[in-house]
Amino acid sequence: RIPENGTCVVRIWQANIQKTIIAHVPVSNGQVQETGDFELDGVTFPAAEIVLEFLDPSDDGEEGGSMFPTGNLVDELEVPGIGTFKATMISAGIPTVFVNAEDIGYQGTELREDINGDPAQLARFEKIRVAGALRMGLIKTAEEALTRQHTPKVAFISKPKSYKASSGKTIEAGEVDLLVRALSMGKLHHAMMGTCAVAIGTAAAVPGTLVNLAAGGGDREAVRFGHPSGTLRVGAEARQVDGQWTVTKAIMSRSARVLMEGAVRVPGDSF
Repeated sequence: RIPENGTCVVRIWQANIQKTIIAHVPVSNGQVQETGDFELDGVTFPAAEIVLEFLDPSDDGEEGGSMFPTGNLVDELEVPGIGTFKATMISAGIPTVFVNAEDIGYQGTELREDINGDPAQLARFEKIRVAGALRMGLIKTAEEALTRQHTPKVAFISKPKSYKASSGKTIEAGEVDLLVRALSMGKLHHAMMGTCAVAIGTAAAVPGTLVNLAAGGGDREAVRFGHPSGTLRVGAEARQVDGQWTVTKAIMSRSARVLMEGAVRVPGDSF
């Protein structure tokens, strides 16, 4: 099944999200190609490009069975002590709550240092996360959020703006369809989590979601979004079946390379 030269298709069961991922791995002279010129913003060195297909990424398992758990593309999310604002809550890739950056006082161009060093801001995002988790049916009481900190993710979005990424590179507004910043485990992520990128691509493919509207609206099969480290392109195939939105797959590229090699020395008289 492994070609001498070409692409090897590998099916992966991602236990964390209970989904199948198909990886297209480049092969050269019968070996995995480790080097290449594919650059991924947020990753230090270029490497070989590996295209990933997330099959049926909308969650149909424990999270509640619907890609939009509330039944709406956009909801009015009430966050105690914070306010009420529009939100798109989606289970695709990973459960995610999307809000407009301007509605919560941001521009969408923020970097990690703008948020992670401020406990008050982080506490406000946690309240948004808890409110979203309750509305999505992921938890039954706010107290349960302490035992479920990995989901949902909270992301804030905006229409394209020019900004300087953490690498120092200038991202021009014309290079992207929208801006997205996401929090993971209580901190603003330095780039973008892969599963959250799937949620972005999926939401962008459904006309009327906040993500879709920030990207300009209409039918979209792919978007390029700006994140703190640069940009990323993700595509998704969405369609309506019996009035319910579903996504057959989401596609994005990642890079992979050998990070280290080593040996473990075991005393000869151990056995």
